[in-house]
Amino acid sequence: MTSYRGRFAPSPTGPLHFGSLLAAMASFADARAQGGEWLVRMEDLDPPREVRGAADAILRALEHYGFEWDGTIVYQSSRASHYEAALQQMRERELVFACACTRKDLSASPVGAGGERVYPGNCRQRALPFAADAAWRARVPQAPIDFTDLLQGAQQQSLAHEVGDFVIRRADGLFAYQLAVVVDDSAQGITHVVRGCDLLSSTARQIWLQRALDLATPQYLHIPIAINARGEKLSKQTLARALPNDGAMDMLRAAWRFLDQTRPPRDLATPREFWLWASEAWSRLRLPPVLMLPAPDMA
Repeated sequence: MTSYRGRFAPSPTGPLHFGSLLAAMASFADARAQGGEWLVRMEDLDPPREVRGAADAILRALEHYGFEWDGTIVYQSSRASHYEAALQQMRERELVFACACTRKDLSASPVGAGGERVYPGNCRQRALPFAADAAWRARVPQAPIDFTDLLQGAQQQSLAHEVGDFVIRRADGLFAYQLAVVVDDSAQGITHVVRGCDLLSSTARQIWLQRALDLATPQYLHIPIAINARGEKLSKQTLARALPNDGAMDMLRAAWRFLDQTRPPRDLATPREFWLWASEAWSRLRLPPVLMLPAPDMA
């Protein structure tokens, strides 16, 4: 049995785009180069943001671009009981508290490295009841979290000063990404998380949650994200174009170049041929150790 298990975890808020392809490519190639498994998890935690049919469209696009995953697809929308159990475990350890703050209450708080408001601790000492309509926040430590990223190197983040006590269950009853991803990575035995640098600022929160819940910490590798001409991350919010059905090989080659990998042979004609070659050719050492790079012009 392999000791490597990676994953790709898209949110069904729209179709896959070039930025999504980069994350899928890096995680898939890294897993296959190590003789490991590669899982797909659908992070459908937020129904108000979900686009009808997007989950199926994402899976079809992955298949069209030659990705082959191991095991069955896990849908986070079916795992609420597992997140509830983790939340109760943290409550028993007095690592969470109820919060009644509104967005208006926090509007004057400074913005942290991840683009979110740093929670000022308004409800930390109030001992509010854990009501159904209250948000639950993790009670973060003063000591910084240190970890080593396989590409970006040594990292340190003070959750208390750069993030504050963060939400793990929202006031509307939906569980937050930070808690769900930690619970699911553990449940699926994920050993390596390869993803975009836009999630680098979330890693310290996830490592702290893993420690709080007595879960193993995977190794992390954060690749550069693609940005558009305005310096914005390619995303559904910035109107990134969906991956085309035609020209899959052109897109695969463009993503491979973006990740600074060895140039593929010209005679590779299909995604399957590409991946058979790429699984042997992949090298972490060639990855550019930067946070962002301009996306190629695919016009």
